[in-house]
Order: sequence, then C-alpha cells, then structure tokens
Amino acid sequence: MAAIRPDVDFLKEVQSESGVNVSACYGCKKCSNGCPVRFAMDLHPYQVVRLVQLGQAERLKDCETIWVCSSCQTCVTRCPNDVDLPRLMDYLKEAVAVEGRAVRQKRVLDFHRIFLREIRVRGRIFEASLMTRQMLKSGDFMSFQKAVKDARLGLAMLRRGRLRLLPERVKDRKWLKELFREEGKLL
Repeated sequence: MAAIRPDVDFLKEVQSESGVNVSACYGCKKCSNGCPVRFAMDLHPYQVVRLVQLGQAERLKDCETIWVCSSCQTCVTRCPNDVDLPRLMDYLKEAVAVEGRAVRQKRVLDFHRIFLREIRVRGRIFEASLMTRQMLKSGDFMSFQKAVKDARLGLAMLRRGRLRLLPERVKDRKWLKELFREEGKLL
C-alpha cells in the first residue's frame, strides 16, 4: 500500500469554498454511528472528513458515500464541533459534477441538478415539478405501473395537504440570484 501524502492545499480549498470547518473534526465517529444510511456507504462519514483533512481528493471524488448521503442532518446534530457534513457532501458532489467526471450514481446527480434548478427558479421546492422532471430525466414515466403508483401517491399527498397544486415563489429573490451567480456552477 502506498504512503499517503497529505495535501494541505486541498483542505484549505474545501474549507474556504464549502464554508465547513473540516479541521474541527477530531474523529469521535458520532456522525457515522448515527447515520441512517451508513449501511449503503463505502466510506463512513467520519472517513470522508478524514480524507479531506489528509487532502485525498481523488479518493473522495471516486467514493459512493457523497452520493448516498441523504442530508438528513443527523450527523450535524450529533457532532460536538458542528462539522456540517451534508454541506461538505454537497460541495464534493458539485466538485465532481463540475469536473465532468463519470458518476456511477447518475440518478442522484440528475436529482441534485433538478433540485438546485427548482431552488434557483422559485427559491423553494415545488414537489410536482421536481418529481415530474426527475421522472422524465430517468425514464420512469415509461413504466405504466410506476406512473400509476406515483400518481396514486401524489393524489394521496394532495388530499392530505402534503403537496401543493400550484408553485410558490420566494418574494424577494435578489439574494437568491446573487447566491447562484456566485455558487451555481452546475446551472
């Protein structure tokens, strides 16, 4: 096994660009122990942080963990130093996507892009549009059974007030446009 050569510049870049203080992690592993999707990850969440600290960009950009993270915030809640792993994972996803690398979790990347587009356009998510775009992109609409199942679920959510019929927009979107002008490389 080859020796690891730490790249301090990568750590500085990630912290600066993502706004996450990765250096604050001391490896207590509470993030990994509480992660509800850990079973599907190839690296533990704390290992992602450690690889950033060691500057192992290539290893991180090829891992599945950044695509599996559901951004549920459990790790942040448990972290004694408030290391925002979901934000870090989003930053790493963006870095991989901007680089144009092949992604094994293409559906997740597509969903990520569609989600960000919805935020950019309205300032919030309109679930009907989000799911329609995802179905079109993934080809799920081609399956009659899946389309019927999704339609039933959508109607049930609509009846319970969990799904809006019409989209809402954030009134003052000036700050949002500025945010995407600075940050939005995918859109």
